[in-house]
Amino acid sequence: MRSYLDFEKPVAELEAKVEELKAMGARDGAVSISEEVGRLETKAAQALAEIYANLTPWQKTQVARHPQRPHFVDYCAGLITEFTPLAGDRSFGEDEAIVGGFGRFRGRSVCILGQEKGSTTETRLRHNFGMAKPEGYRKAVRLMEMADRFGLPVLAFVDTAGAFPGIEAEERGQAEAIARSTEACLALGVPNIALVIGEGGSGGAIAIATANRVLMLEHAIYGVISPEGAASILWRDQGRAHDAATAMKITAQDLLRLGIIDTIVPEATGGAHRDREAAIAAAGSALAAALAEFDGMGAAEIRDRRAAKFLEIGRKL
Repeated sequence: MRSYLDFEKPVAELEAKVEELKAMGARDGAVSISEEVGRLETKAAQALAEIYANLTPWQKTQVARHPQRPHFVDYCAGLITEFTPLAGDRSFGEDEAIVGGFGRFRGRSVCILGQEKGSTTETRLRHNFGMAKPEGYRKAVRLMEMADRFGLPVLAFVDTAGAFPGIEAEERGQAEAIARSTEACLALGVPNIALVIGEGGSGGAIAIATANRVLMLEHAIYGVISPEGAASILWRDQGRAHDAATAMKITAQDLLRLGIIDTIVPEATGGAHRDREAAIAAAGSALAAALAEFDGMGAAEIRDRRAAKFLEIGRKL
């Protein structure tokens, strides 16, 4: 069953009416309702297009968090063949908030990393809602260093509200692990491409998104803190999250204009959750195009270009 966001209520009502009429027609084949169904479907599609053409940053935040939005495991299944997951940081343990391993992307051997939020209660708990602990980032470092050793590009799929803020994570060196992972990204002699597929939250995202190219889905968000967290700090009122979302410039469109990201990957009208296959295909094409930019480049040039990219962000902003 499709889940609707608050601002999608007009569309929800129209699509509910369509389903009701279809059920009525199925019960009584003598009643012709095709014309009315077609009219309502057209009206619903128009309403959806109008809504999504004018989304506010807070509404985009809600779309980015949609429970039916495709997650890392969906992109991995749709884009990667022969995927072999690897586990553990060889120091403390396994963290399933970050899933990683090796496989083939359009025939090319690659390293794949991604934050996985989970789609059911069981998987959300197992993956800790995509909020990694230090061992998750140390696992990412281990895989990136292995990819560098064998000359394999790194693809990172970003989808996290942020790194796990619990006491045990702090005790095991959360900040240091994030810094080490960011450093590992910068040190790679192979191209790395990051794609923000949902939320790109704070250091939890940048730890695997310090890449040669940073891509974002059209309705994804990327920022230093969640809108609720910013509202709590600035106004001591989480109810003003919509104001914080606007002020923080967290949408793909704002970040492309500011030079923080490189490419916006289009989504279907209504968000990636309405056409998961199209979203995954568009992501694959964007990743392939980004990787092709670095064909034939040596390790030193790849590192230099990555460093120059982030230094330029600092100079401009």
